[in-house]
Amino acid sequence: MTGEGRQASHATTGELRALTSVRGIAAWLVVLYHIRGSIAGLPTAAEALFAKGYLAVDFFFLLSGFVIWLAWHERLRDPAAIPRFLQKRIARIWPLHAVMLAAAVALALLLRATGRDDPAFPFAELPLHALLVQNWGFTRDLRWNDPAWSISCELAAYLLVPLLVLAIDWRRLPTALLVAGAAAILFALHIAMNGAPMLGADIPRYGLIRCCAEFATGTILAALFLRRPPVAAPVVLAVLAIVGWTLGMPETLAAPVTFAATLLALARTAGATHHPLEGRTLHYLGEISYATYLSHFLLWKAFKLALVHDAAVSSALVALYLALVLAASVLLYHRVERPAQAWLNRRPAARPHTLPAE
Repeated sequence: MTGEGRQASHATTGELRALTSVRGIAAWLVVLYHIRGSIAGLPTAAEALFAKGYLAVDFFFLLSGFVIWLAWHERLRDPAAIPRFLQKRIARIWPLHAVMLAAAVALALLLRATGRDDPAFPFAELPLHALLVQNWGFTRDLRWNDPAWSISCELAAYLLVPLLVLAIDWRRLPTALLVAGAAAILFALHIAMNGAPMLGADIPRYGLIRCCAEFATGTILAALFLRRPPVAAPVVLAVLAIVGWTLGMPETLAAPVTFAATLLALARTAGATHHPLEGRTLHYLGEISYATYLSHFLLWKAFKLALVHDAAVSSALVALYLALVLAASVLLYHRVERPAQAWLNRRPAARPHTLPAE
């Protein structure tokens, strides 16, 4: 989850604010997913909802492919733009990851100094995490900052984007062929997961293909979006997929189809008058969502070590933790993420004067 929704723009639409807001909502669903088992007195319905929070990552992958294709598909037709593209992607995801990984190292050293070694912090794997390649088949478990697995997979997708753009121009294909291509990719993902009961199964094994398949589907959705399809089409597809899901369609097929159709519907309705997802508060939560996503897991670990002494965490402590996540997200966004991104993007890239401004 890279926080690119803010840049979901092109020559005719400007920012798609609704997508930025949805990204913020999705990030908080991931937060609730990770803490759900510790919340005292959590209603069964809420537990069931939060237990599916891992699926927000699949929406992130689709959204990332969508907005990156919108922003870069024209420029990457020129191979000279590739270094600048990769520079901007690394500037977007790596600095905050590095800060959170440093925080994890500090926590690991503190635990070690107090005689409490934690297997979640294997120093032998640290170089893989620093290079963001930990989920490329090199590890067997999620370690250090667990949510960073998806950023590792997104880095792989970024490296493939220029090849995809140069190999095929979605704009030249008939709409029916684009729809068939998206369906084929998502069905291939379902087959590749080899009967896994859910999309979040065995992330070290399936996470990379899960990301690349959904990211590629997102690029096709962007091409479809530019053709201004009727809003009813993705809405109907999303409803049918949800119905199929409730009737027993495998999650590995139903969820990506549902999210793909929902993403296209949201993009088509973005900018509508009084859109409920375009308010200032939700939009800001979307802007800081990358910081929320990368910081919440380690904050929860440290929070429990410092303040939680029972298996069930009281509502007051849960509220305190959520407030800390929000505060950390704001601080990291304004003091780390944005300044580091701006600084790295000012570094020279190959022929930067030939590239249009973002």
